[in-house]
Amino acid sequence: MYEGLRARLKISESILDEINGFLLDPENPVVNALFEVVERFGGVDKINKKAELAGQLATRLDMLKEQKSPYLDDILWLQEQASSGSFVPLRTYQEMVLGDRIHQVHFDHARAVTLEISALQYFPWLIKEARHALANRELMPGRFIRVRFMKEQEADGDLLAVHAAMQVIGATVVETLDTKGTDGANVHLGGPDTITGYFGGPGQPNGYPLKWVEEYLYYHTQYGVRQVLNINPGTLLLGFLLRKLGVGIEFKASVFMGMDNPYTVMLNLLAAKLFSAEGVTPLIGLNFSNSVNNDTIRLCDTIRNRLGFEDNVRFEHHIVEAYKSIVRQPYDRTEELLDLAATVKNISAKHEGGSPEVEATREHPSDILDYFIPKQEVIDRGLMPLLENNYMDKHQAVNRTARALTEKGLAVIPALNLHCK
Repeated sequence: MYEGLRARLKISESILDEINGFLLDPENPVVNALFEVVERFGGVDKINKKAELAGQLATRLDMLKEQKSPYLDDILWLQEQASSGSFVPLRTYQEMVLGDRIHQVHFDHARAVTLEISALQYFPWLIKEARHALANRELMPGRFIRVRFMKEQEADGDLLAVHAAMQVIGATVVETLDTKGTDGANVHLGGPDTITGYFGGPGQPNGYPLKWVEEYLYYHTQYGVRQVLNINPGTLLLGFLLRKLGVGIEFKASVFMGMDNPYTVMLNLLAAKLFSAEGVTPLIGLNFSNSVNNDTIRLCDTIRNRLGFEDNVRFEHHIVEAYKSIVRQPYDRTEELLDLAATVKNISAKHEGGSPEVEATREHPSDILDYFIPKQEVIDRGLMPLLENNYMDKHQAVNRTARALTEKGLAVIPALNLHCK
């Protein structure tokens, strides 16, 4: 069926030769500019060696000691709890939820849903969350997203402490680099009065993609940061090229990239395939638009599977969202997730807000714009306890989802070292 049309889609070898010729041309200015940045950091081998050393837990703990970090004792406490098995084991949690039904349920861990929370802005929130989960026999997330100013958290020690803690608890973590639209990259954008200027994408104009690469390589080599958010097609391509060169970068495509239909997803996965290195892509997460429906996700799953990325590229899906400044409320995709998770592998349930019915009662509901407030302003305005409460509402939403999935006999992925030893 449609064979005459289908044959016209074949990419000829001559076209592929042209692409290779363009990429390998010694006079290619955009590729050479990337090489210049990589060489400025010592070349691929040196970058990888420095990142590997910086990313070791022992290195991070030594750095925290040297800095006399106030967070070191909390990390050592987490280590002690993880080693002693103090947190509720996943099997015990499943028994708590299912009771006598536990023996009738077979959990397919190949289709387990990753429990994801966003955004972990400050290290003390993680410790409060962990103590709460420990006391209440709840699950800690298996994936954390961060949207805090990088230079700010580098200066106060949060960056190093969070990444050490993630290793201890067995969770993945994604950072959002400072090179993004909110850093003044597009000089013609202001507030709401210039909102239409954002429609073309404010994130990385002109030379900013290379600045993004520089910023990534700095945090990668100094602190072992591996996974970052990607918000622009240009930096997406540069991420692919960096991995093709051999740098150990990993990134997730942000919800702000508008992944709201199977053709957009197909375009990005085709690029991932084209620039994959020995079948591996640095694109480890793809965050769907809030408007995407289950039929589209299933189509995207078909594309992902055909291109061999089912285990490599996680589909990250907002189950709840920040209550203000991003979507119409109430926004709650839990029931859709329960339907989807039964057949689609490698999904994460992302919680960017609390449950809508809880958020509606809060003095200060979660607001996506709060992510972009400097720490000192948060303190000066007395917002820190309110934002911490917002974060704990997200934790409760994570556990609400975990319970709903478990009741359906669907497996989840929490912080592995705390719950799955």
